[in-house]
Amino acid sequence: LVPYDEVWVTGAHDATTLEVPKAFVVNGKEIPAGKYAFFTIPGKEKWVIVINKNWQQHLTDEYDSKEDIARIEIIPTELPQHQERLQYEFVTQSDKQAAIYLSWDKLQLQIPVTVM
Repeated sequence: LVPYDEVWVTGAHDATTLEVPKAFVVNGKEIPAGKYAFFTIPGKEKWVIVINKNWQQHLTDEYDSKEDIARIEIIPTELPQHQERLQYEFVTQSDKQAAIYLSWDKLQLQIPVTVM
């Protein structure tokens, strides 16, 4: 249902919002505390996670890559069972380490995050 190699809102209607109270690091890039839009670019072999400054967007109508703060390439893993609904899960791994899991259909993305 979602085309490969095109920016996807990764949710319904409005851009998925990621709001963080502290600075964090993802893929070696420090991102200040704040509110961001979260997009993905699905691919056959890998997905790209996009964190964008313009958090208040409808679908990808207003998406502008110039507003991207970070892009992270993730190789998805296969889920043992079908995930009908798109699911986000935040998992704490230590005082400073966490992961954002995005699961949908037969795939799961794990996005490592370090809290500043």
